[in-house]
Amino acid sequence: MQQQVTRALHDWRMAWDDQQTAAQEAFTAAFPALSPAEKCQCFGPTLRYEKPGEGSGKVCLDDHGRAMIDFRDVPKAAVGQAMTEVWGADWFDEGPGGFAAAAPGTYHYEDESTYAEYEVVVREDGTCELSVAYVKIDDIVTILDELQRALAEHRGN
Repeated sequence: MQQQVTRALHDWRMAWDDQQTAAQEAFTAAFPALSPAEKCQCFGPTLRYEKPGEGSGKVCLDDHGRAMIDFRDVPKAAVGQAMTEVWGADWFDEGPGGFAAAAPGTYHYEDESTYAEYEVVVREDGTCELSVAYVKIDDIVTILDELQRALAEHRGN
């Protein structure tokens, strides 16, 4: 490989590593319960959390720089509040009361222009699963920030 090409690839790799580090810092600034974990199938940096009464899950970057959330057992009221702040009510056909008032079931949305996938599973036990895949880092940070605020209100902070 030509020396200038090797140097350019090295510079790109260093910038890519910096971008991944900055993304992780943005994720944890928005949702402080996240901590570094072993990489998952995304092949990029992975952060995980587990907090009794607030759920568990991961946030990661894939090798294309897209972000993903996969959370379980999150209080329905918090998911409802966060998703209403980000999307408004009934974007996923969950009803005018948003996810906080949604009936148990699976609600799914695919953005055909960006290939992003969103899924909220509302369970009868008052918790939700929240899965968001293939979105920009700033979109994940926005969702994490709203979810953090909603959980803080839920616990009375």
